[in-house]
Amino acid sequence: MPAHITRRSLTRGITAATAVAALATGLAACGGESDAATRTTDAAGTVTVGRLSNGAAQETTLKVPEVKSISARLPAAVRKRGTLVIGSGTLPSGSPPLGFVGDDQKTVTGSEVDLGRLVAAVLGLKPEVRRSTWENLFIGIDSGKVDVGFSNITDTEERKRKYDFASYRKDELAFEVKKDNPWKFDGDYESLAGKTVSVGNGTNQEKILLEWKARLAKEGKKPLTVKYFQESNSIYLALNSGKIDAYFGPNPNLAYHAAKTENTPQATRIAGQFSGAGETLQGLIAATAKKDSGLAEPVADAINHLISDGQYAKWLAAWNLSGEAVPKSEINPPGLPLNNS
Repeated sequence: MPAHITRRSLTRGITAATAVAALATGLAACGGESDAATRTTDAAGTVTVGRLSNGAAQETTLKVPEVKSISARLPAAVRKRGTLVIGSGTLPSGSPPLGFVGDDQKTVTGSEVDLGRLVAAVLGLKPEVRRSTWENLFIGIDSGKVDVGFSNITDTEERKRKYDFASYRKDELAFEVKKDNPWKFDGDYESLAGKTVSVGNGTNQEKILLEWKARLAKEGKKPLTVKYFQESNSIYLALNSGKIDAYFGPNPNLAYHAAKTENTPQATRIAGQFSGAGETLQGLIAATAKKDSGLAEPVADAINHLISDGQYAKWLAAWNLSGEAVPKSEINPPGLPLNNS
């Protein structure tokens, strides 16, 4: 097994009472983008993380005053407007624990948008969360409707052609299978020969999976079949019915789902993990802004302030993601190579 592969679990702290209702309500928002950005009602200088999370997080209120030496470096237009529009590419069905509709059936909650709110507080801006599909998240950044994406976006060399990154969390991918499926992934793509695997369209895990598929075909091995579904409910129906052997996606999402289903007839498990940056590099999740927008530097500075002041660690702990911590935020660090083979 490559040294970068870890065996972390998000099961501690996650209760059996889960975000089923959140997933169901997310289905109602089936368009490409939410009608309006959602604002929070935190008191000035405070941010409550884990609100309305249906037990996915420990609700925690943090003191986060503006740091004027950092907010002074914001682009003038953003500073004048006074808001930070945070993109969450989690329509239609939500993506707990990263981003989903809370138990009030309207507020967007999740670990990713909570970090966006913390960053906004450091920058002295009011946070507005705008939900969209994954594809429309990037269209929103391109068009200027979204300032910065906080949505489990992997730093890749291809994306750097259009976007600037400020890293904030390790990127680990995982394979999820039915609990009674003995298959394990130890980092060797050849074990995927003859398997049928679902993956999200337009994601970096799709890029990795398609490269493995091409390698297997070139080597004359049994084919890897890749299937796509529009939302998570369909993926898990296919997994439970045997139409697919595994689901390849972000480790936090899959570990959360495996914990949620542990004592049910639909129980699943994590069959193995892989770095989101490929075989030789630790993947990183990053805040994503339009290239040369002037936002990456103040966002990175805000994240590093949260790290040094301890709010970052408390945010991760609230969402059971402490194992994803990074020592500092970097601007445009090395990411998934253009050719991962």
